[in-house]
Amino acid sequence: MINLEEIKEQEIDLDKVYDYTEFPDKVSGRCDNCNSAYFKSSVKGGVFLRECRDCGMKKSI
Repeated sequence: MINLEEIKEQEIDLDKVYDYTEFPDKVSGRCDNCNSAYFKSSVKGGVFLRECRDCGMKKSI
């Protein structure tokens, strides 16, 4: 399992869906990758997914 310190040092993988409980927002309501506050959201299979509209980073909330 990757911890938060390691993800800060590594480049964020935009193909991966990060779990919000393991990787909360660095700045609340902002994308960790590009600092945008513009997201699109969807619910599939009971899972709420938030995707940044600028860079495409995804988090399962």
